[in-house]
Amino acid sequence: MSLTTLIADTRKAVADDGANAQAVFSAQGTLAGVTEVDIRTGAHTFKVDEPPALGGADVAANPVQYALASLGSCQAITYRFWAEQLGISFDSLTVRVEGDLDVRGFFGFDDTVRPGFSAVRVEVTVTGPESAGRYQELAAAVDEHCPVLDLFKNPVPVTRTVTPVD
Repeated sequence: MSLTTLIADTRKAVADDGANAQAVFSAQGTLAGVTEVDIRTGAHTFKVDEPPALGGADVAANPVQYALASLGSCQAITYRFWAEQLGISFDSLTVRVEGDLDVRGFFGFDDTVRPGFSAVRVEVTVTGPESAGRYQELAAAVDEHCPVLDLFKNPVPVTRTVTPVD
């Protein structure tokens, strides 16, 4: 199935019944070592860990690296979808994402320091036959519609429960 067909079919399904627009994604993590976590997301599994400087064995990327990877991959996918919708061609697209993090917040050394990123930079390199203006138009559409970019830019209500098991 082409992206054009997928987009058209999804548009029709959502227009026919708004409930078709709703999706729930989930992930479950189980601590398997000092900082090593086994993650399951549906049929997919992967590990998360910290580097030795943060107490881990570095057997996998750490959570903030996965967050940056999520943003970069979501950007790339959203570029593909919106290029299709806007009729914009490209030959190659690379997304580099970089974030600044001060560990004083995570360790609680300074409660005035945010534990998360203080800044994130996204660099998109695109090659192809279109004008720079067309690629700027595409970038603006992606910035408006990228789900993970939205997570980074806007607060999301989060609820947490703790369930002790005897």
